[in-house]
Amino acid sequence: MEFLINSLLLLMLVATVFAIVRLKRLMIGVMLMGFFSLLSANIFMVLDAVDVAFTEAAVGAGVSTIFFLAALAIVGRTSKPQNATRTFVPLAAVIITGALLVYASFDMPYFGSHDAPAHNHVVPRYLNDSPNEVGPPNIVTSVLASYRGYDTLGEVGVVFTAFIGVFLLLGAGTRKSGVERPAPPNVQAESMRQKVVLREVSDLLIAPVLIFALYVQWHGDFGPGGGFQAGVIFASGVILYALIYGIVPAQKVFPPRKLAYFPGIGFLLYALVGVVSMMRGGNFLDYGVLVHDPLHGQHYGILIIELGVGITVAAVMINIFFSLSERSL
Repeated sequence: MEFLINSLLLLMLVATVFAIVRLKRLMIGVMLMGFFSLLSANIFMVLDAVDVAFTEAAVGAGVSTIFFLAALAIVGRTSKPQNATRTFVPLAAVIITGALLVYASFDMPYFGSHDAPAHNHVVPRYLNDSPNEVGPPNIVTSVLASYRGYDTLGEVGVVFTAFIGVFLLLGAGTRKSGVERPAPPNVQAESMRQKVVLREVSDLLIAPVLIFALYVQWHGDFGPGGGFQAGVIFASGVILYALIYGIVPAQKVFPPRKLAYFPGIGFLLYALVGVVSMMRGGNFLDYGVLVHDPLHGQHYGILIIELGVGITVAAVMINIFFSLSERSL
């Protein structure tokens, strides 16, 4: 049965990819890309990678779709005709790269193989020693926030760098008024709040979405979640508010000029935990030295760095949305 489910999901992924490539209407392509991310999240669920599925559903099928739609408001909804030669070159590059990856995969263990190195060395090490060394019941959190603390700090740095790149690319904040300039009069008149069903449903959803984001933020030690997922969910609630009530009211609640500082604040909060660890005689990001009990130190350190991750991710997502909205006004 599991084989049939995996095969069906894989076939749907392949069919979705071919449909996206063949489409000329970008709006439908964006919707199918969201569907592709949702299928990927289902595959991760089948593989018992709940945290990864959570992130894929929130980012790939959620916020990324909104960003693509906002970008379409700038570039248009229909793809331009392309030269056949220019189309063949990237297609050939993709085929060659895919063939090389398939060839390289022949040396990998079979899918689900019990004698795979990861199942004999890495996984047992984390399963057996994580409760005594780190503490949180959710071992994924222990791995990402403690064992792989350096790597996760690098991921937050990548998110922060991407924010800087998008911010500069879109030219946000280059004018004196920045992204807080008044919207044209017709934008307010055409906002989604004029749609009764959308407005009423959104009024019921926005507050629970924000509360759920806080739950995911602080419950990541015990179940699926953490700073990445919580940040995206919180940003989704803010973006939903902006879509329904307009960009200007949302910017009054979250002023873009002040919000632009928060990606750096979250990143520095994460790094500061490592600096404090060193000042207390431990290694960088060694949470065990933060307090007298190493397990309590691990718990407090993970909570603080996850907060930094959540702040960075949420602020980056909201800032990018505001920047795209500025260009589309």
